[in-house]
Amino acid sequence: MFTRRNFIRTSSLLAATTMLPVAAGGSVLQSLSPNDRVNVALIGCRNMGWYNLTDFLKHPNVRCVALCDVNRPLMEERAAELYKNHQQKADLYNDYRHLLDRKDIDIVIIGTPDHWHCLQFVDACAAGKSVYVEKPIANSIVECDAMVFAANRYNTVVQVGQQQRSASHWKEMAAYIHEGHLGRIGQVNVWANFNYAAIPTPVADSPVPDGVDFEMWLGPAPRVPFNTSRFNGLWRLFWDYGGGLLTDWGVHLLDMALWGMQVTGMPNRTVGVGGNYFYPEGGHETFDSLNVTYQFDDFVINWSNNAGLETALGGRNYGVMFRGTNGSLIADRNNWEIIPEGSKLSYRKSVADHKDHEDHVTNFLRCVDTKNRNTACSIETGSMCAKYAHLGNISAKMGGTPLTYDEQTGQFDNPLANRYIRPYYHPTWKFPRVR
Repeated sequence: MFTRRNFIRTSSLLAATTMLPVAAGGSVLQSLSPNDRVNVALIGCRNMGWYNLTDFLKHPNVRCVALCDVNRPLMEERAAELYKNHQQKADLYNDYRHLLDRKDIDIVIIGTPDHWHCLQFVDACAAGKSVYVEKPIANSIVECDAMVFAANRYNTVVQVGQQQRSASHWKEMAAYIHEGHLGRIGQVNVWANFNYAAIPTPVADSPVPDGVDFEMWLGPAPRVPFNTSRFNGLWRLFWDYGGGLLTDWGVHLLDMALWGMQVTGMPNRTVGVGGNYFYPEGGHETFDSLNVTYQFDDFVINWSNNAGLETALGGRNYGVMFRGTNGSLIADRNNWEIIPEGSKLSYRKSVADHKDHEDHVTNFLRCVDTKNRNTACSIETGSMCAKYAHLGNISAKMGGTPLTYDEQTGQFDNPLANRYIRPYYHPTWKFPRVR
């Protein structure tokens, strides 16, 4: 049985390995006969976890054999839906470690809250599974490092759920920028304004619902009373489980900014300023108003979010804008377009086909089939984007203190900031040793 003791022992062995080369062409699951199956297990059956599984099941060779969730009624509802729509019967688990004992499971989808990703991911890698993990990959910087080490140590095929990496119009956008059409780019602006990211009125604590294992849901996080805001989809608005809009939408959108600017490392400096200014009496902990500047040698990337609001100039409540000497490129999930600087460029627009998530799953299945670790969004890319989000939140938590993070040492230039690098783990769970 894959126990917590085994987890500690195997996690201490983490080390880097070499990426495999890209496989050219080939259809999804090309080596399989129609009678073969790829067995998938889902950990976390609500929202994105279930959405991910739905796209996996569009491939005829995929079979879901196990579901895991701390909410038994929800899991049973999902199991009934799985059988009704796909005639597949899944075994049900409350503890993901029991699921990982099974030798017949090829792929694990991790769709749990962010504070669970690291433990479940490292365990899945050690158990020999390929992993599709939701973004952000982790709720802290050191957990990001642990996951990268684990994936490389166990030679795991990993896809991070940053599906914009598989979208045709985002690829076109990156190519257009890399060809130099915009001229010298001095500034990239990234923003997200969403109603769901604030809790205007706090919700009182309440008894744990029947069929819910709330202590297992908390896992490595501190023990607190049950609260519906924490437990359901708003968990990302509490620091113990998520990082607000910056770790939710910010990871997606900063990924596009970094891709467009061909950034592969940490910024020279990060300055974040934020607070709960729209709803100071609200029930959320994460910032409802936040601005972050990431400084590089010859450009800056700016992040801005307004939680509890969705209006925005130009009608785009979220997006990315690259500002160059020849013109600007503005993009979201629907399209990207060029705003010329005078007559230096011609107007141009590219519209999305909205197949990014399906294509992302297809890319992963192909890579699993061919044992190719160079997926559309690798664990390294997911780690970099998550760290950018954490850098902004940490600087803002410190009242706007400018910070420089050194990936070689794993430390900030400000010792006070280092307390945010590693999360608290409840004594019943042990953090993996990776250095």
